[in-house]
Amino acid sequence: MRLALAFILAILLSHSIECRPLYSDGQKTFNKLLVISFDGFRWDYDQDVDTPNMDKLVKEGVKAKYITPPMITMTSPSHFTTITGRWPEDHGVVHNMMFNSTTLLKLTHKATQNRSEWWDNGVMPLWITAQEQGLKTASFHYPGGGANYSGQAVTRSLVESYDHPDSNETEWRENIDIVMGWFTKENFDFVTLYYGEPDKVGHAKGPEHPDRKEIVKQIDRTIGYLLEAIDRYGLTQRLNVIITSDHGMTTIKKKPEVDEIRLLKFLKPYYDFVYFDLLDYGGFGMIKPKVGKEQQVYDLLVNAHPNLTVYKKEEIPESFHIAKNSRIQPIVLIGDLGFNLNSQLILYVNKGDHGFHNGEMDMKTIFRAFGPDFKKNYLAEPFDSVNIYPLMCKLLGVTPAPNNGSLSYTVGMLEDTDTNSGANGSRHHVSYNLVAATIFYLLLQM
Repeated sequence: MRLALAFILAILLSHSIECRPLYSDGQKTFNKLLVISFDGFRWDYDQDVDTPNMDKLVKEGVKAKYITPPMITMTSPSHFTTITGRWPEDHGVVHNMMFNSTTLLKLTHKATQNRSEWWDNGVMPLWITAQEQGLKTASFHYPGGGANYSGQAVTRSLVESYDHPDSNETEWRENIDIVMGWFTKENFDFVTLYYGEPDKVGHAKGPEHPDRKEIVKQIDRTIGYLLEAIDRYGLTQRLNVIITSDHGMTTIKKKPEVDEIRLLKFLKPYYDFVYFDLLDYGGFGMIKPKVGKEQQVYDLLVNAHPNLTVYKKEEIPESFHIAKNSRIQPIVLIGDLGFNLNSQLILYVNKGDHGFHNGEMDMKTIFRAFGPDFKKNYLAEPFDSVNIYPLMCKLLGVTPAPNNGSLSYTVGMLEDTDTNSGANGSRHHVSYNLVAATIFYLLLQM
């Protein structure tokens, strides 16, 4: 009898210390996770458009009133904050462009996607952390997914081509089917999926244009297709989904309504003062003055325009979470909402843009979530996007890497993990340990 109890105890203890408990059919007990980002989806874009599928998600899942992106409200910095749970000053992706202020290198957003030296700054994205803990991960066009991190690559990564069509609805649906196949046929655990709209139309025509409303309707139809695909692939009880974005969008103010910000007007001749700049990209800019010119440049700009705020690097507010990174240049400029920062010429390209202060409501973005581990009809208070990372780790049963987020902002949207084994298999651990403890007690009495 003692030998039999000892044998059972050994089996139960082996189950209890397993980092990922198994169902009887050998499947992992935590649920799979799909994170979808629609670039430039402002928090209120579904309020002036008929969106039946997004409305359905409000009833069948979780909606946050809005979420706040990091201070650099651009695609690459914000997406990387979501996937790492770190502020830009920690993860180092401080602009859409890859740049070097010494060599004067500048590379466009898409040109950075395979450049590991831009993304790999000692902070591990969740794809890599999850893989190190036994999960299978993939990135479908998500910024940063094509890089290596300390020599490690995402298990599967698809990177956008330069001429990739952002608004092809047929391709959007094909991408969903590809991802569903990864989950069901290849047993992937965590996938990030990125779409370049409504950002593109927001830039080209402005957030108030009818075409923006049409692309939001297309996004809603795509979400409807996603819901159908999840059911068709048998993933309804095994897949959690988070739908979010990176930043909002605002209308750019132009002449003759406003006096546009053109730095050449204040720094003339421009090249006598400026060695390197990152400007002409919305409301956030950086300048590296020529040697000995830093104070002069600051003095010439600090009160130059009523809609321009200028900081020396050492004076940037701590709440921005950008100042400590070496890639931040000596002078940082922020335009008021809608005031683009033009260096020498005023380029009438974008009708809408971002990059403005993350406290502006036009920069806020969306958060929706549904699946077996999420409550239904739950309205969450606003939170910072940096807090999505610990939520993803909780859902996947992954021990987080060091991060700046907190689960306290999102844990209320989850079903009770004591009665739901989906998130971490915790109920299995409790039952195994309780029985094991009982047998151990009986052994001591024999």
